[in-house]
Parts: sequence; structure tokens; C-alpha cells
Amino acid sequence: MHSVDKILGQRTYIIAEAGVNHNGSLDMAMQLIDVAAQAGVNAIKFQTFKTESLVSAQAPKAGYQLLSTAKDESQFEMLKKLELSEEAHFTLLKYCQQKNIEFLSTPFDEPSLQFLVEALGLKLLKISSGEINNAPFLLKVAQSQLPIILSTGMSSLQDIELALSVLAFGYLDSIEQPSLKSFLTAYSSEEGQAILRAKVALLQCTTEYPAPVNMVNLRVINSLQTVFGVRVGFSDHTQGIHIPVAAVARGARIIEKHFTLDKNLPGPDHKASISPDELKMMVSQIREVEQALGSGHKYPFPIELENRIVARKSLTTLSVVRKGEIFTEENLTAKRPNTGISPFSYWDYLGRVATKDYNADEQLS
Repeated sequence: MHSVDKILGQRTYIIAEAGVNHNGSLDMAMQLIDVAAQAGVNAIKFQTFKTESLVSAQAPKAGYQLLSTAKDESQFEMLKKLELSEEAHFTLLKYCQQKNIEFLSTPFDEPSLQFLVEALGLKLLKISSGEINNAPFLLKVAQSQLPIILSTGMSSLQDIELALSVLAFGYLDSIEQPSLKSFLTAYSSEEGQAILRAKVALLQCTTEYPAPVNMVNLRVINSLQTVFGVRVGFSDHTQGIHIPVAAVARGARIIEKHFTLDKNLPGPDHKASISPDELKMMVSQIREVEQALGSGHKYPFPIELENRIVARKSLTTLSVVRKGEIFTEENLTAKRPNTGISPFSYWDYLGRVATKDYNADEQLS
């Protein structure tokens, strides 16, 4: 059984979200793969959908989409131009293999899910926040038996628990009739909890483009870890790269970030995406933060041991002290370097008789 951790590894798994920023162009999609590979991410993610299965012809656009696309165009018309053909998927998968980068895609309908699993043979699925209440779809996802990364934008803890209940039921391949009761029974079982820990990762997410920083709520990363006991990451829609870097310091073990070839390109997501240079910088800073996090055990590093001699202090006279005189607060202090008697012995020496002559500014011996 392939688990999330086995597929993603122990380091932060960084997903460059290309989404629909290819604008329906295979050539642009391949350029996005080039950029992602050069930046050093683990995976690039696209979106797989059949517009007819995703939205109705009358569906309105989101507010952020109206700002960056034609206002007299429906969401259906916008998305139809952004579909990737099945042939394009095979081409992109092969190109990712050549570039040594993982190909991922988010399915938005059952035919697309089936295509990604059976035709493309993906080993990992990313499910968007919009599907978290789509129980029939989530059941199909779990019945694929593939590990998934599930975004949790627009959700409460109860929403997430219900989604996980459906997934637990599907992964366990229960013969019971699907129902809320059977979902919750699967979720509360030991087997259900174990399969969720093995198969599912959650992403904290704020569904707005761009997301205001005061609505990111990075502390939820720790809450999700505590409540659900699964691997947790962060799907970022803020501007810039500092928030996802901070998320890694907060404990996120997956980072997903939209990127584009050019923020000024037409299309719904370009303006809320980062540039190729920013993507490369984000990856570099995340890897540095990973190293900086360390083990959590406090001990001096070897390079500190030399500096400890220079930076710490030893008992030192403030003035001349003759043999037979008493050490007092007026003639005894602590000064660098740390090559003599520890200042922890300061009180032991107060009132003690000097057994030799000391010059001013001389370490005790």
C-alpha cells in the first residue's frame, strides 16, 4: 500500500501550481514545466476537467475572475478555453518524466478522475477545496485507493471530518450502503483512522485570490495536525513568498503555490501567482528553513565550542590582589575569555584568601 509519506518523502513537498496558467496552450504548459523543474520543486500540478461536467452554462464567475477576464464571458466559456486535451496530458506527463519532476493534476469531475487514475496512472491525487462537500465524488476518489492531498478552503472542522468520513468509508471498501451513518462509523473505527493517516494529507487554505494575510490563519496547521493526526500542509494564495516560508516553520510539510510565466498574461489566476524568479527563491528559502528547524534537541554545535572560549567569561581580578588579601566584590569580577575558573564559582571565592599575588585584570588560577 502506497502511503502519503512514502510518496511525498520526509522533506517539505513543494507543489508548483500551474493550474490553468497555461491559457489552454500546450507550449505554455511545457514552459511552465521547465520553470518548475529549474526552481527545484517536487511536482507541478495542472487541472483536469470537462467543462460540461464542472459548471452549468449559466454559472457566474467569481469576483476575482471578473477582475482579470472578460466581464461578458460566463464561467463556462472561460473554462472551456482552459481545458487541456487528453493528448496534451500524455505529452505533459512524458515531459515531466524527462525533466525529473512529478506530474500532478486535480480532477474536477468523475470522468477526469477516471482518466487520471486509469489512463495516466497517477500515484497521487490532489483534490480541491471546492470538492470537500461533494460526497459522491470523494467516495469515487477513495475507491481509487490512491493517496490524496485535500485542500480545506472554505471549511470548518466539521466539514473536514465529514469529508474524511466519506474517504475512510471508500478506502475501507465497505460493503455497506453509503450513508452519513456508515461514513461516520468508518471514520470512528480504528481501521478508518489508520487508513486516513496512511492515505490522506490536508492543506490549510484560504479560498480567495489573492488571500489577505490576516485571513491566512497559519496556526490552523497545528490544529489540523492535532485534531486529525494526518500530514498537514499549506495551499497558499497570498501575494509574495514569505507566508509559505513561514508555514514551513509552523510545521507545514506540503506547500502548494500558484506560479505563472508572466503575471500580466490574460487569465483568471496570473495576477495571484508568483513569477519564475519568486518560485525559485521560495524553494530555496523553504529548504533553508527546513535546515534551520533542526532536531529540537538543545546542544552546542561543534562550531560553537570554539566561540564558547571567546564569548564566555572566567573569574578575573578588578585590581591588584596581594597574597593573603581577601577576594571581595570590589576586586573580583568575570571577564572574557573562558579559559579560567567558571563565574559559577564567584560566590565560593568571595571571602577566600588569595594564595598568590594577582595583577589587575588577571584570571584566577
